[in-house]
Amino acid sequence: MKKSVLTLTMLAFGVFSFAQNDIFAITGKSTTAISFQDFRSVDVKSGISGAAYLNSNDTANVFSNVLNKPVSENKKSYNHAQAAAMAALAIDSRNHLIYMPLYSTNIYALDMKTKEIVLVENNAAKNTACNLASQFTRMATGADGNVYAISNSGSQFLKISNENGKYSVLDLGEIKDDAQNGSNALKEMNIGFGGDMVADSDNNFYLFSASGNVFKITSKTLNAKFLGKITGLPENYSLNGAAVNSEGNIVVASAKGGSFYIVDLEKFQAEPLSSKLNMPVYDLASSYLLKGKKSVPVFAQNEIYPTNVTESFVNIRLNSEVKGNVKVEIYNTAGILVQNQLYYNAGNSEQRIELNHLISGVYVVKVSKENGKQIVTKKILVK
Repeated sequence: MKKSVLTLTMLAFGVFSFAQNDIFAITGKSTTAISFQDFRSVDVKSGISGAAYLNSNDTANVFSNVLNKPVSENKKSYNHAQAAAMAALAIDSRNHLIYMPLYSTNIYALDMKTKEIVLVENNAAKNTACNLASQFTRMATGADGNVYAISNSGSQFLKISNENGKYSVLDLGEIKDDAQNGSNALKEMNIGFGGDMVADSDNNFYLFSASGNVFKITSKTLNAKFLGKITGLPENYSLNGAAVNSEGNIVVASAKGGSFYIVDLEKFQAEPLSSKLNMPVYDLASSYLLKGKKSVPVFAQNEIYPTNVTESFVNIRLNSEVKGNVKVEIYNTAGILVQNQLYYNAGNSEQRIELNHLISGVYVVKVSKENGKQIVTKKILVK
């Protein structure tokens, strides 16, 4: 079989730095059963486990994306933010951890700074507790900044977007096996179920099944092509997490614990990392992409969000074409300048603008270059 060759370089989302902790993990407790422990950062190069952002015993502050208010959840069900069974994690372009418990259609967004959680209720996910094939176990952020998730059998390919501070979920359709896959079909439980996926700069995805098989998912055609099986992993190794680190390497980990591994997609060979990390990992995520034919900006559009301000700040997100000093001006409805700020934009970055002194009302936020050229303007409502 001809093997697919990738240049393993990365594109960082670059919103803010977590030093060397470039990978995030859903970790489990050291039990035979699946049991969520926490979300944490990991420095795989140095073998250091970083900060935990939400523990199974923490008090979860959950805010409904639909109801626009705090909600209480039933901790005795699968439908809550700290459910025992977790298998899908990504980090979006706002540096929120996006995740989805097994046996639940709920999607959550965890703000790692504030520890607040947004519940993304949706009608797109069709997974049911009695159907293993329908569960979402793979999730990654694409080159367009949206988060994507694929069910075990490929029956659904979800796109999770955020526009003006509101999340939406769209079912893009069913993943089809390539005609040449033969017995190496994504839909076969022992071949294609479980695992995780990473994205490349062309918004295609590389799916790693729990058994170590690798498929390339072409997002435009929803075609899954079997590429090969990873060698070098221990016998009965369950590959449950995959992510691209800051050096452009694919890192994988297992829910059974043990060493993290680096995977070479040119040779389909895994090599153990010389680290002290040894923890059950249900999924991995990072803000880096595999680079394919070309490099693309992560932030395609300039944006001001949210437009409905409830937490006394807005975010300014600017793409790679905007570099240098940036001016932010805020006007009230009478056209009076009530706040201005100057900051340096390095390209593909995001700046948080505090609005602590503004009273409730409608305002216009104008972002321009230092020479006065307008970049983006948006009306906001401060509540």
